[in-house]
Amino acid sequence: MVDPANTVGLPVNPTPLLKDELDIVIPTIRNLDFLEMWRPFLQPYHLIIVQDGDPTKKIHVPEGYDYELYNRNDINRILGPKASCISFKDSACRCFGYMVSKKKYIFTIDDDCFVSFQIFFLREGVTTAVSHGLWLNIPDYDAPTQLVKPKERNTRYVDAVMTIPKGTLFPMCGMNLAFDRDLIGPAMYFGLMGDGQPIGRYDDMWAGWCIKVICDHLGLGVKTGLPYIYHSKASNPFVNLKKEYKGIFWQEEIIPFFQNAKLSKEATTVQQCYIELSKMVKEKLSSLDPYFDKLADAMVTWIEAWDELNPPAAAAANGKA
Repeated sequence: MVDPANTVGLPVNPTPLLKDELDIVIPTIRNLDFLEMWRPFLQPYHLIIVQDGDPTKKIHVPEGYDYELYNRNDINRILGPKASCISFKDSACRCFGYMVSKKKYIFTIDDDCFVSFQIFFLREGVTTAVSHGLWLNIPDYDAPTQLVKPKERNTRYVDAVMTIPKGTLFPMCGMNLAFDRDLIGPAMYFGLMGDGQPIGRYDDMWAGWCIKVICDHLGLGVKTGLPYIYHSKASNPFVNLKKEYKGIFWQEEIIPFFQNAKLSKEATTVQQCYIELSKMVKEKLSSLDPYFDKLADAMVTWIEAWDELNPPAAAAANGKA
């Protein structure tokens, strides 16, 4: 197999960047054997693994990694009734890792990707809150596009990073994503998806729309481009279509909703912005489907749970905003 790092021309950095400031969050339902190939990149870092599905299943993590592993029983124990805001049987469960991390930065990847690790946040211009990396090989398409382009592969590496303009939304993908937890963490909620919900696979899209509205309001930057990862495994388009089909219709209303969402000048913190946005979701989208009333409530629960695990006083004592 060709070394995925060589497909993008990036050497292994012998000096771990942000070693004491970065957590790597990985949602999974399977053994993490892919970490073996990327040991030179990831072993110096602390991993937070969020196990989805059956909590009695044992997940194998290669020896030598510093990690915490949380399953559904752990989430229920830590959050109690507020665990209802964390998705089950969907990669949206990864956001629990964001909540329990104590580091400044989060880098999250999927368990079917190979990593070409590179610093995200040393950017020029406006303060960067989110860095959205791209990927080679298998595209991250919606199910209808997967069905009409089953053989398509991305082999084009573009050596560029761009700022997503203010007022412009983007289709955020969670499989190669980094963000400043102090600046935008409370808004990085991947919604209610998967088991017991009428929709799945829109988790990162939903979070991306929310964070972009909030970043624009607070004057924070969102970047996309480098670094790339190598996406190695295509998901089943028929399974995906079952999860996505309502979202395909709903997004015709959801996207204009976010395009027109305006936060008040009184909303000066991420939490305040997110609560305002949850109220707008309840007011404007609940008529689309009762699911959005439930989602709006879960957004509030998420913020309450975040603040319980990350008390503002403790954050201030640690020098965080």
